[in-house]
Amino acid sequence: MGFRDGAFSTKSPEGMDYNRDAYGMPKEGLPSQPKKRSRKLSDWQKFIKANSSKKKFKFANGKLKLKTMGIAYRKTAAYKRNKKK
Repeated sequence: MGFRDGAFSTKSPEGMDYNRDAYGMPKEGLPSQPKKRSRKLSDWQKFIKANSSKKKFKFANGKLKLKTMGIAYRKTAAYKRNKKK
């Protein structure tokens, strides 16, 4: 009794779980989830992905220079195309 009270509510009084096979796996298998579609990357995310390995956008310790990347991104055609007027 205690922490697991009610956790085994599908078991019969004899301790047999009718929803599972002899090895403890569910009889019907795991429920399949519909696969989620991943969203398209934004232009900024595409820029980061393409340029994150370039030396001019990295510090010596490996961190990204996001301020420098932001300035470079604002000079791209993708930024100018999507900029709010």
